[in-house]
Amino acid sequence: MAKQIQLLDCTLRDGGQGLEDSNKNGFKTEIFTSVDRTSIAQLIADAGIDIVELGCMVESNTNTSNFAIYQNIEELSTYKPRKHHSDQLFVGLYIGPDTDIDKIPIHTAEMIDGIRVILRYSELQKSLDYCSALVQKGYKVFVQPMLTMRYSDQELERLIDEANKMRAYALYFVDSFGYMEEKDVERLYSFYEKRLDKNIRIGFHAHNNMQLAAQNVRAFLRICHDDRKVIIDSCAIGMGQGAGNMQTELAVPYLNENFNKKYDLNRVLDVCEMLEKFRTGEMATWGYSPIKSLSAIHKAAYKYAVAMKIKKGMTLSEMNKVFEVMPSNIKHRYTQENLETALDLLKN
Repeated sequence: MAKQIQLLDCTLRDGGQGLEDSNKNGFKTEIFTSVDRTSIAQLIADAGIDIVELGCMVESNTNTSNFAIYQNIEELSTYKPRKHHSDQLFVGLYIGPDTDIDKIPIHTAEMIDGIRVILRYSELQKSLDYCSALVQKGYKVFVQPMLTMRYSDQELERLIDEANKMRAYALYFVDSFGYMEEKDVERLYSFYEKRLDKNIRIGFHAHNNMQLAAQNVRAFLRICHDDRKVIIDSCAIGMGQGAGNMQTELAVPYLNENFNKKYDLNRVLDVCEMLEKFRTGEMATWGYSPIKSLSAIHKAAYKYAVAMKIKKGMTLSEMNKVFEVMPSNIKHRYTQENLETALDLLKN
């Protein structure tokens, strides 16, 4: 029996959030024009990629569509491309359970097929209830526990039980800070595999802070069972937040050669060509840098490293000393106040 693998491209969503982060930090990057968003979505669809993430949805008083961040499902759904095949899915992401569930329409053929929801660790039950409500509205729901490594076994069992109960489309483990190793991938996959309903897909979202995304994705595919449907995420030229993600142009030939997939690499390469204009500087965009790897070495949010380098002008060794004294209970959540706490500890 062949392995049942779906590839999900999140170039527009993760890439768009990366561009927004850069602009918030004072770097004026290129933006996604309407033509860019339409063309990228269609090219990824034409490549035969199984699931295309068109962007995310956040209610706001400002227009952020140039980052593929839309006000609601209706707006995002207007960017749906033509389907390459009948089983292809188009999805969007909610950054937490903030949009009033009553504002979200019942699913119709005009809407995107699925919704990914980032679980808020501090509001876990609210997030899970939100996912369940979206299932009831007819959407395929992808449950995304950001920074899955922080979850205890008991908390993971809770996620799995809730995913089983709501009949989620997929439950992910997410390497948000890019420090997962193969042993971590194997442990989480095994934990999910034993407990998650066979009809629910196991998804893996890898980040590339330590240049391990491709290696970890291959490890995931190597151990996944033939009777378990799985999803791997990728972005063209790895474009995404922080150091970025598994590259779609690397995933496609690997899946074609080893798992009998028929993705069109040329269409993916066309997207890569379009995205070259976004490479405007080490800190303004994605990609490997010792700054971003340093945060992963210390299992901390990459935004700490960016703030220390850009706002404080610190050297790498100075940044390393801050990470060494930073309390573990603040590493997962960057705020200016948390950074000042760590800096004060270093002074003392």
